[in-house]
Amino acid sequence: MPCAGAAPPLNKPSSMNARLNFYQAAPDAIEALSIASTALEAQFSDHLIKALVELRVSQINGCAYCVDLHSQQARALGEVPQRLDTLCVWREVSFFSDRERAALAWAEAVTLVSQTHVPNEVFVEASHHFTPAELVQLTLVVGLMNAWNRLSISFRGQPAHRAA
Repeated sequence: MPCAGAAPPLNKPSSMNARLNFYQAAPDAIEALSIASTALEAQFSDHLIKALVELRVSQINGCAYCVDLHSQQARALGEVPQRLDTLCVWREVSFFSDRERAALAWAEAVTLVSQTHVPNEVFVEASHHFTPAELVQLTLVVGLMNAWNRLSISFRGQPAHRAA
């Protein structure tokens, strides 16, 4: 579930303190977002593409909490370090499948919708790799990830430090 599950930790360096704990401030609203995320998780069957898309959207938005969370999730699904290391430059490497590339291009265009207006060529390519239902679900994955990112970034959610 994107950025749900645990509140951003509050024991961070003073320059990076969370502004507020949005889980505690508006539990009903956050629960509704969590329910939507959980429902979508059950419907979108390609969990690795979902994790890659959530990670890429979080990279674009600069959400430290979500980048950390979704890179961990991708690793748990068997993703290899080299692909995670190069996800931000996926167009420049050859080890993402055509389906993954279509999903990543769609995720970027939808995330940057005010700049891209989601070009027709991106839609056509995504349509070759995803059914109409999957394309709607993928768009919802991107939209929900953007919502979680905006919450975490706005209120300065930070990942907990993990031991090496």
